[in-house]
Amino acid sequence: MPQPSGTIRSRLFRALGHLRIRARTGRPPRRALRVGLVTAVLATVMVGLAPAGTAAGSTAGNITAFRQSGTTSTVSTSSGTAVRVVFVRADIFRIQLAPDGRFTDPAGSDLTVNTAFGTPTVTATDRGSYYEIATTAVTLRAYKRPLTFAAYRPDGTLLWQESKPTAWTASRTTQYLGRGPAEQYYGTGLRLGPWALRDQTVPIAVDNTWKPNSNASPAPFYMSSNGYGVLRNTWAPGSYAFTDPVATTENEKRFDAYYFVADSLKGVLGAYTDVTGKPFLAPIWGLELGNADCFNASNPDYTGDHTRARHQTTPDVVGYAQDARKADMPSGWILPNDGYGCGYTDLRQTVSDLAGLGFHTGLWTSTGLSDIKTEVGTDGSRGVKTDVAWIGGGYKGAFDGVNQAVAGIEDNSDARRFVWTVDGWAGTQRNAVVWTGDTRGDWPTMGWTVPAVVGAGLSGLNYASGDVDGIFGGSPETYTRDLQWKAFTPAFMTMSGWGATNPAAGYTDKQPWRFAEPYLSANRKALQTKMRLMPYLYTMSQAASTTGVPSTRALVLEYPDDPVAQGNATAQEFMAGDSFLVAPVTTGGTTRDGIYLPAGTWTDYWTGRVYQGPTTLNGYAAPLDSTPVFVKGGGIVPMWPQMNHTGEKPVSTLTYDLYPSGRSAFSLYEDDGLTRAYRAGASARQQVTVDAPAAGTGTVTVQVGASTGSYAGKPAERGYELTVHLAGAPTAVNLGPARLARQATMADYDAAATGWFFDPADRGGVLRVKAGSQSGAFTVTLPGATLPTPTTGAGGSPALDKSAWKLVSADSQETAAENGAAANAFDGSSGSLWHTAYSGGTPAELPHEIRIDLGARNAVDGLRYLPRQDGGVNGRIGRYEVYVSDSATSWGSPVATGTWADTGTEKTVSFPAAAGRYLRLRALSEAGDRGPWTSAAEITATGAPAAKTPAAGAAAAGAAVAGVPAAGGTGRAGSG
Repeated sequence: MPQPSGTIRSRLFRALGHLRIRARTGRPPRRALRVGLVTAVLATVMVGLAPAGTAAGSTAGNITAFRQSGTTSTVSTSSGTAVRVVFVRADIFRIQLAPDGRFTDPAGSDLTVNTAFGTPTVTATDRGSYYEIATTAVTLRAYKRPLTFAAYRPDGTLLWQESKPTAWTASRTTQYLGRGPAEQYYGTGLRLGPWALRDQTVPIAVDNTWKPNSNASPAPFYMSSNGYGVLRNTWAPGSYAFTDPVATTENEKRFDAYYFVADSLKGVLGAYTDVTGKPFLAPIWGLELGNADCFNASNPDYTGDHTRARHQTTPDVVGYAQDARKADMPSGWILPNDGYGCGYTDLRQTVSDLAGLGFHTGLWTSTGLSDIKTEVGTDGSRGVKTDVAWIGGGYKGAFDGVNQAVAGIEDNSDARRFVWTVDGWAGTQRNAVVWTGDTRGDWPTMGWTVPAVVGAGLSGLNYASGDVDGIFGGSPETYTRDLQWKAFTPAFMTMSGWGATNPAAGYTDKQPWRFAEPYLSANRKALQTKMRLMPYLYTMSQAASTTGVPSTRALVLEYPDDPVAQGNATAQEFMAGDSFLVAPVTTGGTTRDGIYLPAGTWTDYWTGRVYQGPTTLNGYAAPLDSTPVFVKGGGIVPMWPQMNHTGEKPVSTLTYDLYPSGRSAFSLYEDDGLTRAYRAGASARQQVTVDAPAAGTGTVTVQVGASTGSYAGKPAERGYELTVHLAGAPTAVNLGPARLARQATMADYDAAATGWFFDPADRGGVLRVKAGSQSGAFTVTLPGATLPTPTTGAGGSPALDKSAWKLVSADSQETAAENGAAANAFDGSSGSLWHTAYSGGTPAELPHEIRIDLGARNAVDGLRYLPRQDGGVNGRIGRYEVYVSDSATSWGSPVATGTWADTGTEKTVSFPAAAGRYLRLRALSEAGDRGPWTSAAEITATGAPAAKTPAAGAAAAGAAVAGVPAAGGTGRAGSG
């Protein structure tokens, strides 16, 4: 029977399986550590087995006394519990509850590094049934009988309200918040799976299993689409159930939480990172591809193949760096392993040799940092990767280990911190890159890694990643596809030496230059693209370090009012900074379904074709050498010349790649890229604005401001090139008052110092403008420029409005073990689902079906099926039939049949328009042959209204099928 949330037995098996010693080539067994962790891991699992919403035994009771002094309000209760509310800023407050009347603070300032924001004005008023505690940003109500809290905006809009009192036992404390009809939730750290958390239960706990719905770097933080966030100020593990009510549990007998209120999710992230620390700014080479491997086969303690070629001692790593350069492959840093007996032979010379090839060197350690003063201060290492054998216990121990690594780098050099870790916590964003742990290279893993990395940003983790193609398994195709999308994230790394060992698979190690064609060229293209985009991506990371808004963004951050962007329907895509939308290919093949483009214009980065959003692209061409990438209208993208590593050549010419659409602006950030001098202001900014018509033909004006500020190595002047994406050439190109010469050929353009050339065959039309060397501001005007005309996309007809849809019938639905009501399949939320029955006896056999009243007659020409998005896979539809009819009981032949792949992406079927009021979807098989079930997150029909006919089937509209009665009203089920 299906287990959407997992079973006790399977969770125990996963925990015990983690404790088995993994036979990694070159790594001696970590027996002592793993045996020592048995008790801790099992305890964590067992604590997590209790349902998150289970009521605890004790509550505070009624308010018996209330005192307010300055920013602090203190409450006494009938149970002897003490409660304290402190406003640290008008929009940030802290609630502490001490069952024994004594407040404690085990986390101290580890998590909350900044709570000194001045003194907000706080008023307290007795309103009869509650006390009102108010600032200019939020009004908090403390209800008296019993004590519960509710938070409102100053205009009276409810933010959150406790549905029942916070409760505790000897080992856990749970807060219960009511859930709004469409309220969505985000955060909880690097949780491995979809990032929209409504109806999901997330472990806030370390287990080092690195499987779906485990948490590689948990954070006791979440935020709501209502505009608030919550940080539980604790080191204790817990579990957050985003059900109704929302039940957030930490395994301790105390309650301590900070609340953040803002007008947007970006604002909540800003407030959260104001308190817990902004994301660190990595050295610019840290954005390049890194590589980790063992070079210690000659050591007697090595447990792998002692004859492993080119991996005998540390200096052997230099050969791999030479391979990269011979292959013309960008890559910028290397982590040779010392944690399992390597000992870093000839480290100083190795670091020097690698530097000569454009590589920085880092440490990979499982045993602590006893030699880091020499390794950094004398030998020149500049990075640290912690290992689970050292920090795998998580929580404060792991947090302190990362802090030691940071200190080891910054106390012994002028370099910036650059640390990679698993098992992070709230606040880790200020110190380290987090990654997904020891995963496999396969399509399903890639499918949940994309939303995991994107979702980490919703906890302020700007640098989050996973090993390219995992550490284990893999294939040339999965490697290339994984590399392509990760090249648009701030930090990424390969983990070599444990992948596919069969030469027929195409590689033995996981460096991108060790593949045959066509994968070799595809890998090079992905990495060369990233190197050209370095000034853009570095600017996005600097913005994250000041705002808390990540570079890799869930669409909901940029389009918070778009209902499609709010949920997991867009979990398989992301914004890379302000301008790029990336849709990874995670299912194999050379097409991509379900690419959602929000409102605005979007230009295919590779072809130049322009689309008008909102639209969904299906069957989109995705050849092996390019994952789908789109640039938002108005995009301004700074680009370096092509190079294989930072510093390989001077940036003598800076290119601005422009996608004109109305008015847009970009502020380029630059510093030395290496040291901490930027913290003292050693940096520069350059403002670029573009004014263009919204569509059609007109004048495009590009204003490039002077670069203001200074840093070591800043050029006094540099050349500038503009690449402007247009459908037609302008009538002239003016640099200030001077008219530039039009070049007849691309060769002439390349040879000229200034001038312009328009190539209509280059990605739909690209105008290239050389502005020459400039030391100050300049303006380029393009009169008579023609903007591209967008297409509505490959998504076919628009989706039909679901607001009037009703459930006619379904043959089966699960309503006992979970809310799997059939009406959830068209409720507009990807977080809910229809699931056929599985509790209370033997489940019904396939086929299963659902019948829907569309509310009016329509010419239906397509159906979209979104499989469940809760992390589960049971019930994905394989073989299917689609019917459209004017009768709810007489259907005729299907309008479409076929088989859908066993993936979580949206599936689309198109067919000649069929007129009717009723839609029927039959599931003939389960895609993975896992059992006799059917599930769906959303079913959408496309088409247009059709002429009315006599209501031949109206009398049958309320009929029922196979024991499930027809729904009344709107057919919506549950609490929303």
